[in-house]
Formats: sequence, structure tokens, C-alpha cells
Amino acid sequence: MTIPELRLTPVSHAIGKRSPVTCRLKCADACLGPECNTSSNEHFRDIASQAVSRRTALGLGVAGALGLVFGGAAGGGSVSPAFAAKPGTAGLEFDPIAPVGRFVDDFTVPAGYRWQPIIRWGDPLFSSVPSFDFEHQTAAAQAGRFGYNNDYLDIIADPSGKTGVLVTNHEYVNPELMFAPTTDPDELRERSEIFKAAMGMAVVELERDRVGAPWRYVVDGKRNRRVTVETTFELTGPAAGSDLVKTAADPEGRWVKGTLGNCAGGTTPWGTVLSGEENFNGYFAWAADTAEQRRYSSRSTTSTETGWERYDARFDAHDPAFANEPNRFGYIVEIDPSDPTSTPLKHTAMGRFKHEGANVTIADDGRVVAYMGDDERNDYLYKFVSKGRYTAATSTSARKRNMRLLSEGDLFVARFSGNSPAAEITGAGDLPSDGAFDGTGQWIALTRNGESVVPGMSTEQVLVYTRLAADLMGATKMDRPEDVEPSPLTGKVYLALTNNSNRGITVPVDETNPVTGNRYGHVVELTETSGQAGETFGWSILLLCGDPAVTDHTYFAGFPRELVSPISCPDNVAFDSEGNLWISTDGQPSTIGYNDGLFRVPLEGDQRGNVQQFLAVPREAETCGPVIHDREGLVFVAVQHPGENGAVGAQTSLFPDYVQEHGGDTVAAPRPSVVQVWQG
Repeated sequence: MTIPELRLTPVSHAIGKRSPVTCRLKCADACLGPECNTSSNEHFRDIASQAVSRRTALGLGVAGALGLVFGGAAGGGSVSPAFAAKPGTAGLEFDPIAPVGRFVDDFTVPAGYRWQPIIRWGDPLFSSVPSFDFEHQTAAAQAGRFGYNNDYLDIIADPSGKTGVLVTNHEYVNPELMFAPTTDPDELRERSEIFKAAMGMAVVELERDRVGAPWRYVVDGKRNRRVTVETTFELTGPAAGSDLVKTAADPEGRWVKGTLGNCAGGTTPWGTVLSGEENFNGYFAWAADTAEQRRYSSRSTTSTETGWERYDARFDAHDPAFANEPNRFGYIVEIDPSDPTSTPLKHTAMGRFKHEGANVTIADDGRVVAYMGDDERNDYLYKFVSKGRYTAATSTSARKRNMRLLSEGDLFVARFSGNSPAAEITGAGDLPSDGAFDGTGQWIALTRNGESVVPGMSTEQVLVYTRLAADLMGATKMDRPEDVEPSPLTGKVYLALTNNSNRGITVPVDETNPVTGNRYGHVVELTETSGQAGETFGWSILLLCGDPAVTDHTYFAGFPRELVSPISCPDNVAFDSEGNLWISTDGQPSTIGYNDGLFRVPLEGDQRGNVQQFLAVPREAETCGPVIHDREGLVFVAVQHPGENGAVGAQTSLFPDYVQEHGGDTVAAPRPSVVQVWQG
């Protein structure tokens, strides 16, 4: 289905990957203001000349790192058998789809596959909630419905394989798609409360007829739960109870109401789900008149898109009583999907920044290692290593012990070094003379033994103002670190860097960011060289994204560029049971002219780097939260903000119901949804 392009009121925005609507609603037009990171940290170009030659370094180029992967403590570290994927036997056989034009409002899958939503925005989780009435929404009803703009996703099967749970984030809302315009003050107030109820997280019970069959969701499932902006969270770790997180409403500094901007996440070996609080700053009116505040919000604001500051004092950080309220967001949160009565946690030991997400693996010695990206221009890659050790047991008591592992440990930030002469990194994306963009790196401690090692900063300051601590310790500025995830088969770590159109303009190119005006993004492969919990690594660029038919600076790990699917703006990553990397995208319509999609990338053998498009989401949507159950022939994605450039009465998408009038449980408007794809 192709809907004609509509000319809506233009919104000024930066030349980047996103629609101006996404910029405004998701990240408060961050790219329009000054960069938050004004530190004088070195970029890769500055430190490349300090690097030793490639031959005298660790030799971790495109292929050279393979010998370290299985080297135990001297290599990438082993992955806990309880968490590792088993080698696949079935896989997902498909012929890659052709790229789908950006005005096509279809969910596109390969020949021989089918798709169906599992659950859509507005679907009731409980029988006490009335059927979805698009034109008569209430906050009370929304609190019992599936929320808006689903992002991170996991499908966690029970031992039987016939029941399970779906867990997802609800990152933000699109008011123009949810409601017709109004100036009625009472209606605006009600809508602001609906926004609170539509954000956060959801846990939804699933069932199916047999293993390998598609899932359906269960109304009144015993584990069904909504987590919203009004849900109480417990702060854990060294910053909990500090003066930096106390407010008039919480003088103890230990109990936070709500979670905001939940983007990507991860599922732990003990069965809980982690969620990253990313663009939290846009939900507060605040002065941005201190160095600490400006590092998270570069501009002073007096109003927000949700209007919460008009009705709820905690969102007006100009008020001294709530000046610390923003300090209570920007963490990794943890929820137990098996217990709908449990109190979710916010882990201060893992630092405060714009968390894309967190993905966990187990080191050889049993400690938990979590990788995290700070999704803003010129911010950093982080790693957390727990003090305690993972208990490989399924009892309730073991799960409770494991849920405290992320509350105590050490936080590190990455410093990269390139190994090519600076003169060879020209910004054109041409490989240097050694045949690879690669080098070595260090994990620089911000806390050690749970205490600050940053001169002039207390432990609490390091964990609340983590960006400033990383600045002081000389971390390497990166091009918007998005999802970062270790392979469950090899322990190698894959980092999606989504783009930076200012690269080479306001910041110099360097070996890990080698393209001037990098609108298409790239993927970095990182190999731990002193164990998963260690402090040294090697790295190389796996992909320089783009459309090889129209741009010269693409690179696909040496695979012939003319044979791959075009790909732009990598966002989330996942793995199948055979160790293939899967990448979902966010920004293809405005960069290469195609709908966003999901892509498979083999990492070994002669197919390494062969990007193959599996699906495309509808017009103006983002592909989020890929889950690959290839041994069952199932793939799942969260479809976020379909038709985002439209409005009520001027829709540009009708996904997923594709009806012209409201009726029954269908809506003549776009609905963010979780979709399953299967062979049949």
C-alpha cells in the first residue's frame, strides 16, 4: 500500500537520520542545540599517531582476532553455558527482499513467510479494561492497555515452550497520531496523564498451540503488568540515598516514581529484563545553568511536549524542591517479569547517562559484565563488572540474589587507539594501507572496588554525573553509541554507531569514525583481550553502512559490496543460534530513501559481511527490538512510530489494521505493534 506524501507543517531539524517529528518527540531536538560534550577529550585522529604499529600491537584486524576468541582468560572470555545459544539446526532460510521505498505502507517479508501482530497499542491486558475506543481515551484505561512506541523486546518462553511472556519498553508518545487537535484545558490535562500511562514497560503473558507455532497474548494473564511514569522504583547502589538524588517528595533519595525514555535493553541470565533510560532530559523543564546539568541538557527549557511540568511539580526542575528530580533518571532499570508485584530497580552503580540499553554476559570467574552505549553525539561506550558472582540456579532465592549483582561493582569507559597513520584517514572512507580500520583499546576505570578513582569527584558524583567523570578520565568520543551486545557464541562485542552528520565538520574524522558527514553509520567489532571482565581490547570496523549503488565509502568486512542489501543507520543488534548478527535500523527513509528494516549479517566464513535484508517495516516506522528464534523459524520486531509524519485525519500509515474506519478492535490509524514473522 502506498499513501501519497502529505505536506505537513515543516519543522526545523538537524541534517541527520531522523524525521523532525522524531527529533522533537523522542530526543527534544538534541541535535539543534549545542553539543552536550564540550570536553577537550582526544578523538581517534588525535591519538592515532600515538599508536604502535599494527604488526607490533595485538594484530587484531578483520581476521586476526579469531585466534583470541577461544583463548580463555587470555582471549574473549567464555560465555556461561546457562546463557549461551546452542548451535542451530534449522536456521532461517530466505531470499533477501528488495529494498522497499519510503512511501510504501506495507510490512514486507520474504517469499514463503507470513506476519501478524501479537499485540498493538491500545489492546487491553485485563478484561476489566474496556475495548479500545480511539476517540474516547482515558488515562485509567490506558494504564491497563498495551502502551505506545514499543522498543526493546524479548519473547521469553517457559520450559514447556507453549507459554511465556513478552516484555517490551514503551519509549515515548506521538500526540499528533493519538489525538485530534484541541485547546480544551481539561482534555489537555487528561491527555498528559494518558501520556504517562502509555509510556514505560509492559509484561504480557503469551500462549500457543505447540512449540514453533506463532504466539497469541493472554488477557488477564497472571504475569500481565504495566510499568508507567507513576510506578515506584527502588534506587540501588552507592548513589542511592545521597543528597544528589533527594527531593521534597523523596527526602530519603531511595524511591523514584516512574521511568522515562526507555529505549533498548537486555535479558539477564537469571531471567530479568534490563531497560535503558535514554532521552529523559526532554521531560523536564530545567535551568541547565550548571556544568552538571548542561552535560545532560545543553539548553534551558521552560516547557515540554507532554506538559507535565504544568500539572506535576516534579517535572519542573526550576523549583528548588525538585531540582534533583532529573538526577533520578538516566539509569539501567531491572524488572522481574515473573512477579508482577515486585518493585523494579534503578541501578546507580552502572552510571547515569542516556542509556541505549545494557546487555549482560558472564565472565570466566562468574562475575557479570554489562556493555552499555550513551546515545548522543560524541559520547561514550561503557562497561560494568559486578563485584558478586552469578548463581546458576532457578530458585526464587537465587533470582533475588542475582538481582542485586548490578547494584555493586565497577564502572569503566572505553578509550580507543587507531593504528594507522593519521594521514591515511582522509574522511573518504578508504581503507588504510594495512587493509582495515582497527586498533586497540583500554577500559578506563571510573570506580574501582566500588569507590571513585576520578580525581575531585566522589563516588556519588561519578555515578550521577557519569558523563563528567568520563570526560575527566579521557574517554574516546564516539558517533552516537547505540546498542552494544556480546555474541553468545564467541564473546565478541558488537557496537552499533548510528551516524554523525557533523563528523569531519565540527569534530575530526578518525580511524573508528572514518567518513566525513557520516549519515549512514557503522558497526564496530570488539574483542576482549584480557578476559570478558578485563581492561584491554582490540577492535575493527565490521561495516561502513550505506547504499553501495550510490555511495563509494561502504565497507562490508571485505564482502563484495555489489552483492549486499543496502543498509543505513544501524540501531539494535541481536544474534541467532548460529552466531549470525542481526541489525535493525532507524533512519533509512531520510538517508537512503528506503523503509527501515531488519538485516542478517554472517560473521564467519566466506559470507562474513554479506548483509541480507529480511524484512521492512511500514512507512515512517522504525525497526526495534529484534528477537531471532531461528530454531523455531520465528522472528519478532517492535514497530515504532509508523506514519509519524501524519496526524489524526491526515494519516500517512494505517499499519497494522489497514482499515478506513474505526470498528471493533481495529483502528483507522497507525498503531505501534509487536509483530511476529514465521514460515508458512
